[in-house]
Amino acid sequence: MSRPDEAERGRRRGVVGILYALGAFGTWGLIAPVHFKLLADVSPLEILAQRIVWSCVLALSLIAAQGLWADVRRALRPVTLPLLCLSALLVGLNWLVYIWAITAGHLVEASLGYFINPLVNVVLGIVFLGERLTRLQKAACGLAAVGVLVMAIAAGVIPWVALSLGISFGFYGLIRKSIKVDPLIGFFVETLVLLPFSAGYVLWLLASGTSAMLRGDLMLTLLLVLTGGTTSAPLIWFAAAAQRLRLSTVGLLQYFSPSCLLLLGIFVYGERFTAVDAVAFGAIWTALALYSFDALAGSRARAA
Repeated sequence: MSRPDEAERGRRRGVVGILYALGAFGTWGLIAPVHFKLLADVSPLEILAQRIVWSCVLALSLIAAQGLWADVRRALRPVTLPLLCLSALLVGLNWLVYIWAITAGHLVEASLGYFINPLVNVVLGIVFLGERLTRLQKAACGLAAVGVLVMAIAAGVIPWVALSLGISFGFYGLIRKSIKVDPLIGFFVETLVLLPFSAGYVLWLLASGTSAMLRGDLMLTLLLVLTGGTTSAPLIWFAAAAQRLRLSTVGLLQYFSPSCLLLLGIFVYGERFTAVDAVAFGAIWTALALYSFDALAGSRARAA
């Protein structure tokens, strides 16, 4: 294959990766928060369990329809299975914290976590993938850390929701980028790992008569089933984007999701946005702008 053909193939791969990333982050920033807000009367643990069960069912249906069982068997090999188990635990933790934050009215703090996450990706790229930063990019990471510190000092507590969301999803993205497994297959194995615990909990709730699905509310039951769709689609898209793009590029595109989440929290659900929040977010936004500017300038220089 000639170099022009390789370049065109790389360009198309990059465009597809960007579309996958925007689909994932758009769903996480707009559709998923509204969906989980409608389930505010259901306990976060039950929502998580239902989410895993229905996501596994949906992924299984897609795999069966495409006859991808050989790919599933390869993903279950000793080389990849331990890493997929670890990524399953990380994404399960991320989902639980996210669901709690949305249903408890902490969209603003949750958005902070996903504003932090791109910079977590940068640090992980340096430590584990050998990526290098310029001085300006290092300064941007430091400025973001100052923003988190301001919020922590003002609140008197560590912003655990934001930090747990940003860090857990950063490590999840790193693991999924390093595993050469199809996004759908990897997602199915992750939900399969979590399925025994989730299905057991759902069955226990049903048997005890405390499940939200037994309240006679058809719409509530439908919303619980649909968590499989709002979970599966963006996570599969994210994994597909992570395999096609640099980790730092994924981080740049990820700004869209927390921006939507922040705007929803303030203007739709009426959450407070204080002067301290403005200072903290301002520091992080400035850091992201500096990093983005420097990264784009570097890309143009390499292309010239």
